[in-house]
This record gives sequence, structure tokens and C-alpha cells, in this order.
Amino acid sequence: MTTREERIGLNEAVFREVNERIQQVAESFDLQDEQLDLLCECGRAECVDRISMNHREYEDLRSESHQFAIRPGHDEPDVERVIANKNGYDIVQKFRGAPERIAEETDPRA
Repeated sequence: MTTREERIGLNEAVFREVNERIQQVAESFDLQDEQLDLLCECGRAECVDRISMNHREYEDLRSESHQFAIRPGHDEPDVERVIANKNGYDIVQKFRGAPERIAEETDPRA
């Protein structure tokens, strides 16, 4: 049986993986100077909100396995904390335990 923490973590991992592919396509077409139109990486499976950031911001976000970019207000305070408010999105960091473990295990860059 999947716990709520695990379900949230797996949902976020799926959105992060999609965003990785969007970023890779942008690189392959030499669009690093363009804004990336990305999916909100929150734990809500039904979320279809978009966020926008440039290539440098995206690379900074991906430098840490425990960080995800979400729309403001989409955080889950029992599994993560907002560590930065950016222009149109927040960055959350996973708490220790299952949220942190799932973030590490599903990091496509690890």
C-alpha cells in the first residue's frame, strides 16, 4: 500500500521527468536563451498548471535532488517547505524520510 507521502513523491517525480525532457528538447534546438514552459512539479496528480523559468534557473533548481518548482500555494507542508519565492513559482525542499528518499531515488540526474 502506498502512503500519502509516497504518492505525492511519485507524482512530483513524474512532473520532474517531463520537465527534464522539455529542457532536453530546448537544448537540442539550441533554445537555452528562451524561457522554458514547464509543468508545476507539485504532488497533485490532477495539476495542469504551468510555470516558466530560464535555463539558468532550471539548472540551479536541478542541482539539488530534493528541490521541486511549484505554483505558489501548491506546497504540501507535511512533506516539504518553501525555500524560495521566484517570479511565478516557488521552490520547495523535501523533508527527511520518505519524501527525501523518493526525491533521491527518482532523480533522473543522479
